[in-house]
Amino acid sequence: MSNKLKSAKAAFPLTIPVLCGYFFTGMAFGLLMYSGGYPWYWAALCSIFIYAGSMQFVAVNFFAGGFSLLQIALMTLAVNIRHMFYGISFLDRFSKMGKKKPYMIFSLTDETYSLLCSAKLPEGVDENSFFFCIALFDQLYWIAGTLAGCVAGALITFDTTGIDFAMTALFTVILVEQLEQKSSRSPALIGALCALVGLIVFGRDSFLIPALICAAAILLISRKRLTAKEEQ
Repeated sequence: MSNKLKSAKAAFPLTIPVLCGYFFTGMAFGLLMYSGGYPWYWAALCSIFIYAGSMQFVAVNFFAGGFSLLQIALMTLAVNIRHMFYGISFLDRFSKMGKKKPYMIFSLTDETYSLLCSAKLPEGVDENSFFFCIALFDQLYWIAGTLAGCVAGALITFDTTGIDFAMTALFTVILVEQLEQKSSRSPALIGALCALVGLIVFGRDSFLIPALICAAAILLISRKRLTAKEEQ
């Protein structure tokens, strides 16, 4: 059995929970795009080249116009700044992945990050190929869900109001899972505290970016201590 096939075989079972979440959340995105009057291939291209989960739901409004490039840039930063922390924690691993490195950086979503952090490398499996397969499978699930959503939108007519809450629900599940792991509660609690303080100080319309900047600063400063704590 080739190394690539062995890696794919080892990675697939670990990604089944992501399949269950990504397929249906991607389907919600496909439905939202179709209900907005966009062709199926636009939705597919978004999931292939943007692949940013919640940002894709937000981007549906951007396509309609009325937003400046600065507004789009700030919103994108606010929604996806958390990926900066994911990338920092994988700098050493990804730097050794050669040609796979750009894709691993691009495809590091919340769920993929969680799997890469928790997955145990099976004996006799190449780590680089194993990580790559996890990331690739996860994106393929999202793309498949997006296409299925477009098909469902074309065949079934129904009110899609509130369907964009699917991504919020997925984030809630991730948070609950993280809180259940004693070693990884600190980042979630830091984020919650910064959000609460930001909400009190800046109000609900302006708290997000200050809260994210504050959380980023605290996590960067305490990175070594948090990493050491998780390794214990």
